[in-house]
Amino acid sequence: MPKLVRADEPRKRIAFIGTEVHLHSHAQHFLDRFSMGYSMGGRWRAPALDVASVYIDQFHEQDLGRQRVERYGHQLYSSVTEALTLGGSELAVDGVVIIGEHGKFPKNDRGQTLYPRYSWFKEVVKVFETSGRAVPVFNDKHLSTDWQECREMVDDSRRLKFPFYAGSSLPVTWRLPSYELPMGTPLKESVCVAYGGVDSYDFHALETAQCMSERRQGGEVGIRSVHAARNEKLFELLEQPERQVTRELFVSALCRSHNLPVDTGYTSAPVTYEWAKQNLPETTGYLIEHVDGFHTAIFMTGIRDFNYSGRLSNGQTVGCQMYLPMPGSSATTADFFNPLTYHVEQMMLTGQTRYPIERTLLTSGMVIGGVESLFNDERPFATPDMNIAYTPAEESMFWPEG
Repeated sequence: MPKLVRADEPRKRIAFIGTEVHLHSHAQHFLDRFSMGYSMGGRWRAPALDVASVYIDQFHEQDLGRQRVERYGHQLYSSVTEALTLGGSELAVDGVVIIGEHGKFPKNDRGQTLYPRYSWFKEVVKVFETSGRAVPVFNDKHLSTDWQECREMVDDSRRLKFPFYAGSSLPVTWRLPSYELPMGTPLKESVCVAYGGVDSYDFHALETAQCMSERRQGGEVGIRSVHAARNEKLFELLEQPERQVTRELFVSALCRSHNLPVDTGYTSAPVTYEWAKQNLPETTGYLIEHVDGFHTAIFMTGIRDFNYSGRLSNGQTVGCQMYLPMPGSSATTADFFNPLTYHVEQMMLTGQTRYPIERTLLTSGMVIGGVESLFNDERPFATPDMNIAYTPAEESMFWPEG
């Protein structure tokens, strides 16, 4: 259990590092919550931390960054290093939040956006090294587009002994129903049906599956390969005899969605695998083989929610929806960021993380494997360096309250 924080301890201060702040950008969602608070469990939670500094990399015509800095009375700095040192020569904050999502950044030949998560992290590490001390760091979403950079980020956190939390809202948001796999469950396969694009929402789908799969008997041992495919080729792979369970879990996860395509108010036919082929022809899937023979599959279909289904060794199917109501206008607040903000605060306050950073390391690798498989004509991509073994905490981080 995380250590308790005494009420008389001085408030901790964080440096907030973001790419850009516009309506419904990740930086907007986090900066507002760290500055104003958020609702949870039927009450408003005041911020548990003080934002000591803000660095925003890009501004444009829809910018909200300067307005937010003025609204909350924050101090804007011109570099990552200055934000960490408050313009001085040494580390002057108690925690660092890195939101490297959105903004205009180049893409590589595989179509991945080269967000500055790794480079900013290395700037943070340099300040830690020159200051002779380190503080907790949160990194939004996956770590990098390069596997060696991902490994280096985790190695740096181990070497300098600072808590490192990363990932997205999916493992910690509300669930419908409020369900968790007991630790040591004899789970045989996991499937997530979701939506979004490659090197973006695929990470969310992988986290949806992985936060359940890691609780299986024996814990996580890493992955052997990723086979990604699109549309007709994907469905051809699924029709292989050894993929019967995957097909069944695909349908089970679809049946948890609240956003299935409809025909004049209802589905055109009972939801089956054949229905999915007909109604979701533009689907991208990642078929992942783990080192212990376990299988994970994700399907990005455009159905606008995240649905998990798993198969136990006794043949039972279990599952739930990770509740992620997406904001559709300026009138919505994307409250699935609330539980994630809470867990980041707790990590900053206690100096402890509630789950191993290896989960994000491995899901970052799964994204990289999926991208490489698609880039290489949808052939299986071997991942011999991704034999990442870990065991999660007994207590789950998902938020069971309204």
